[in-house]
Amino acid sequence: RQEMIIDIVKKNQPITGEDIANELKLSRSTIRPDLSILTMSGILDARPRVGYFFTGKTGFKLMSDQIANVSIDELKSIPIVVDESTTIYDLIVTMFLENVGSIYVTTDGILSGVISRKDVIRSAMGGTDLHLTPIGVIMTRMPNIVYVKPDDSILSAAEKLMEHEIDSLPVVEAIDEDKKKYKVIGRITKTTITRLFVELGKKT
Repeated sequence: RQEMIIDIVKKNQPITGEDIANELKLSRSTIRPDLSILTMSGILDARPRVGYFFTGKTGFKLMSDQIANVSIDELKSIPIVVDESTTIYDLIVTMFLENVGSIYVTTDGILSGVISRKDVIRSAMGGTDLHLTPIGVIMTRMPNIVYVKPDDSILSAAEKLMEHEIDSLPVVEAIDEDKKKYKVIGRITKTTITRLFVELGKKT
């Protein structure tokens, strides 16, 4: 019904709510919730004593606008962090218990590396002694770690996840920007992006 209302407004704008109801052969009170949703979502604009206008925004464009305005800080989750001295075996146990695909590594509280399931599988297949080998041997080290900051947009995070074909990104806070020293304060995952997409899709 909302799609029908949008089409009527496009063809007859400006048009009053009463006229829209007449076009649909419904009462004004019946379509009032639909008009409210379309107005609040920004698809229609209502002007007193004039009527409704189509803003030019589709549901998809509205959703993309909303995604572009969401910051990393709003959606970041708690990061799973281990020290560089942790053994590969203990890391595997942590991955299993926390149900994560990547873990961030710190040295003296500063981000120093990241390890994914692929890194662990590769080391296991290579015959590495998982109980004795520290994760520092197999992790990806700074400055080769892709990260985001709290003020970045969630759209930029999605682009980095796609571009680098990774499952998650550490959210960092600068300790010493010049020396590239960062503290891990959160994480953004593909699941984070998917959940946001679903939530916005339900609203549009």
